[in-house]
Amino acid sequence: MPSLTLPSAVDLARTQFALTVVWHFLFPAFTIGLASFLAVLEGRWLLTGKAVYLDTYRYWLKVFAVAFAMGVVSGLVMSYQFGTNWSVFADRTAPILGPLLGYEVLTAFFLEAGFLGVMLFGLERVGPRLHFMATCLVAIGTLTSAFWILSANSWMQTPTGHVLGPDGRFAPADWWAIIFNPSFPYRFAHTVTGAYLTTAMIVGAVGAWHLLRDDVNPRARVMFSMAMWMAAIVAPAQLVIGDMHGANTYEHQPAKVAAMEGHFETRKRAPALLFGWPDAEAGETRRAVGVPGLASLYLTHDLNGTVRGLKDMPRSTWPTNLPLVFWSFRIMVGLGLLMIALGLASLWLRWKNRLYDTAWFHRFAVAMGPSGLIAVTAGWTVTETGRQPFTVYGLLRTADSVSPVAAPAVAASLAAFAVVYLVVFGAGIWYLIHLFNQTPHVHESGPPTGVPTRTAGITPAPALDTPHHGASRPALQPAE
Repeated sequence: MPSLTLPSAVDLARTQFALTVVWHFLFPAFTIGLASFLAVLEGRWLLTGKAVYLDTYRYWLKVFAVAFAMGVVSGLVMSYQFGTNWSVFADRTAPILGPLLGYEVLTAFFLEAGFLGVMLFGLERVGPRLHFMATCLVAIGTLTSAFWILSANSWMQTPTGHVLGPDGRFAPADWWAIIFNPSFPYRFAHTVTGAYLTTAMIVGAVGAWHLLRDDVNPRARVMFSMAMWMAAIVAPAQLVIGDMHGANTYEHQPAKVAAMEGHFETRKRAPALLFGWPDAEAGETRRAVGVPGLASLYLTHDLNGTVRGLKDMPRSTWPTNLPLVFWSFRIMVGLGLLMIALGLASLWLRWKNRLYDTAWFHRFAVAMGPSGLIAVTAGWTVTETGRQPFTVYGLLRTADSVSPVAAPAVAASLAAFAVVYLVVFGAGIWYLIHLFNQTPHVHESGPPTGVPTRTAGITPAPALDTPHHGASRPALQPAE
């Protein structure tokens, strides 16, 4: 009977990190945009005084609390893996990545932790304007977190501003060049815009779901309308940002772009391959179907431009899984084009005054609900698998970054992570879907404003029946 052969420790460690980062990234990709959406809702309530915005805010605040908590919990595990599975990588890059991740804690985490409680529980206690400031600061905190994380990741993709010591450790030489490395501005803009679109797709799907039930529900109309504005404006902008990001990647990581395009030969008027199967052993993309000259046009901005193929680069720099890079890129782009179509269709229906009573469009929006999560996952797959076989591109190989841990130990922890993540985060996602299914309705008012609030204790003092005559503050308007 043949014995069971485990994959190598490197492959198992990569699989484990991929599992945890994919689960984790689903939640920040949603909450980054949702925090800004909540800030806009509360700002519109303060400006207009319309309770429908406050009702919609409260509806999505519950969702934000659950998604934010799952994002924090799922992200903690990854930091431990640097020590358990990637200790060599952690040791050599610590002088660079350690401060960048430390800055995230000092800025984003402290900002979010300081004001998240006020945002979640303080609306009736601190007053609308101070509460709005807390919501804005939490939204800024999510963007600040993305700034530092993407700066660190971008440095691994396009390392600059460092010196390499004789012991193989990276040391900072120019922090400005490290933080604002060549790919960072494009990756930051592309990722944050993708997060906003992810939120728009989910919010739009929930709004459309409730419009299918009741097309005059004002709260469903608000969330659906705002989501469609985001899709109509940001999805086309994302196409432009993605083109700029692709050009930057072509300049600094040509092997990744060649794998994304499925090009093995260097050629002029290179086609954009729509379908095919890259075969590294044969050195060709089998059953390829493409549009002549299109790849040259968007990569070099010249229809007759020359695009480098993989055979023009050392074999040791080729991404290790060409089909995964190739097809992940097409999933991302295909879903992005569907988002653009959704946004343009919403503009047409809005102009025809049919945005809220067109059932086929609402079903389309519901079907597009998970598209943002799938697209950002596919995008990160392209980014990370396209960087292989390096952890620090061109300088530190993945095989030289792993800890001296035996494959059975990594396999055991991988199996444990898979089971725990499936149960815990599967249950969390199920609960989020349960929240989405609840009809947005008129919320009850919170505790009375202007009077002391009863506190916990053995003998709590009774609330006064007379109004408090302290400093005045805007009163919360009753719900509709």
